[in-house]
Amino acid sequence: MHAFGFAFVTMMLAMIAWALPASAQGDPVNDPPPHLKIVLVAETGTPKAGTTINLALDSRPQPGWHGYWQNPGDAGFPAKFQWTLPAGVTAGDPRYPAPQQLVVAGLMNYVFEHPYAVIVPLTVPSGLAAGTRLPIKLHLQYLVCTKTLCVPEQADLSTDLTVGDGRPDAAIAGQFAQWMRALPQPLGSKAIWQAQGGALRLAIPYPASAVGEGAYFYPITADAIDYAAPQQVARDGDRLVVTTKGKGAPGPIEGVLSVGGHALALTATPGVVSAPAASATAGDSGWSTALIAFLSAVLGGLIHHVMPCDFPILSLKALSLARAGGEERAARHEALAYTGGAVAVCLALGAAILALRAGGSAIGWAFQLQDPRVVMLLLLLTVAIALNLAGAFEVPVPAFVNRTGSAGGAFVTGALAAFVATPCTGPFMAASLGAALVLPWPAALAIFAGLGLGLALPFLLLGYVPALRKRLPKPGAWMDTLRRILSIPMWLTAVALAWVLGKQAGVDGMALALLVSLGAAIVLWAAGRRQARGLGFGPVALAVLVAIAVAGVWLVRDHPAQAAAVGAGEEKFSEARLTALRAQGRPVFAYFTADWCLTCKVNERVAIDTDAVRASFKAKNVAVLVGDWTNGDPALGRFIEAHNRAGVPLYLYYPAGGGDARVLPQVLTPSLLEELP
Repeated sequence: MHAFGFAFVTMMLAMIAWALPASAQGDPVNDPPPHLKIVLVAETGTPKAGTTINLALDSRPQPGWHGYWQNPGDAGFPAKFQWTLPAGVTAGDPRYPAPQQLVVAGLMNYVFEHPYAVIVPLTVPSGLAAGTRLPIKLHLQYLVCTKTLCVPEQADLSTDLTVGDGRPDAAIAGQFAQWMRALPQPLGSKAIWQAQGGALRLAIPYPASAVGEGAYFYPITADAIDYAAPQQVARDGDRLVVTTKGKGAPGPIEGVLSVGGHALALTATPGVVSAPAASATAGDSGWSTALIAFLSAVLGGLIHHVMPCDFPILSLKALSLARAGGEERAARHEALAYTGGAVAVCLALGAAILALRAGGSAIGWAFQLQDPRVVMLLLLLTVAIALNLAGAFEVPVPAFVNRTGSAGGAFVTGALAAFVATPCTGPFMAASLGAALVLPWPAALAIFAGLGLGLALPFLLLGYVPALRKRLPKPGAWMDTLRRILSIPMWLTAVALAWVLGKQAGVDGMALALLVSLGAAIVLWAAGRRQARGLGFGPVALAVLVAIAVAGVWLVRDHPAQAAAVGAGEEKFSEARLTALRAQGRPVFAYFTADWCLTCKVNERVAIDTDAVRASFKAKNVAVLVGDWTNGDPALGRFIEAHNRAGVPLYLYYPAGGGDARVLPQVLTPSLLEELP
């Protein structure tokens, strides 16, 4: 079919169908099933008054048919929404995932050939009583086509909501998370376009550490570019440059960049775009960017030893250092085993993150500490280590803390050290772990392995460089005294874990954890008394310990998580509130934290929560938004990921009057915050 003819027929069909009344378009009972089946799904059936929830239009085209994106391209039409809502309830603009390209008769179409979901925010007014019924109705008109035929269709969709506690529907939470992950995330940086000689060049900020292979720009702004013209994408440092045929759009160009399985929403303003420094395409630097990210992860793991998050495991590391002064072969075996343990844990955590994210979960680094059951187990383990270091009992074989020359013990020590060191990301680690989320899985796993290597590097060097070992004190009786002293930081770690558990599961949950820890401590003390009489640890004691741990994990899960509190002059973060504040022209400082992140808490104590910083923010009318990720809020996880971060802390500053967010360092000082414009 001729290109003009196809476009003309498509347009006339849609106009005729939408002009006819519903009664003239067929009998919904006797008509055949639609070519695009759509179901209206709410993320919760009991929205809380005064909040915004999401509705999903679960859309499933028949094989060979396709629906259209918000900008359909050279042919087709976007869907038309007609809502019937209760008083005060409002529906926002629909949000589409990135489409696919389909060229028919020389015309570029932006379509969906596979199941997809359009997300619509629904705002429920405040003041509604619990139990208030909210009937939601939508009349949807849309176009569905094959490569040779187009059929206008319509659907009357509805769902009944009831004002309640806002708790998401667990049965669809995973599917909803997957739909939300498919939506374009805000780029967070300024893009620029320039038209010259009939060509349009678009510069999009994009980290050099992330692979840009397969990038394509989908314009939302109509007639900004020639849709069917080829796009050339080139890497130029920390940006991608898209060159295509333009149509001379005078103002900003909105669109979506699809790259590496992700979609980024952006707005480009007119400006000067220099030609790429090299002619290499965006995918040519994949191995080099992966190598840079790997080296950054190694360096980040090495520097992590001076970060606050590393303090809790100094006891284990100090004893490992002390044991390194032994015979050379044993020192090398222990160094390799310690490294193997650290790398294995980082690889396991990385693989779990990648697998869960592939399944639609919005999680990031240190996700395991978002579960109070894991924190309970860590608390019991920390209490056991503290009692062992204090001499209350000896660990039965394999002895991973106090047995010299044990490769198995060194492996477990390295694994435990890496596991406990994960709550925060330090310098260099943030960008590397963020890149791991967009790189292919082999490169991503290499980055996680690099982190483990960096964490273990000092001990690896001690094992293989005799000159370094000679500088350490020789093993002797002093080690027993040091061991007792090093139980103190482990007890402090136990106190910190109990506090975190209290934040996650409430006072009742913390009390339960302390009671369970006391029970475990009594059993360990009793086993230690048996050992002092020359007897073994005892299978009964081991069985009781396992029973106590299982009971603690089982009981703590029944305690609900507590709502996070914010300080004076601060507000709870939400994207809606951020948008409202930026629309007012106010500067905004948004920070993302977690109770289990020691680096976060140190920054808050020494920089954010100081009188000087508060006074500076008040004088400049800076709004402060706090995103608490202690319990792994999926919405916060997606926002953090959109800023190329895999975890907390994350600090963002939005200047007054608009402009892109400035990502602040992960180690803050009062002067840095006071000097923000």
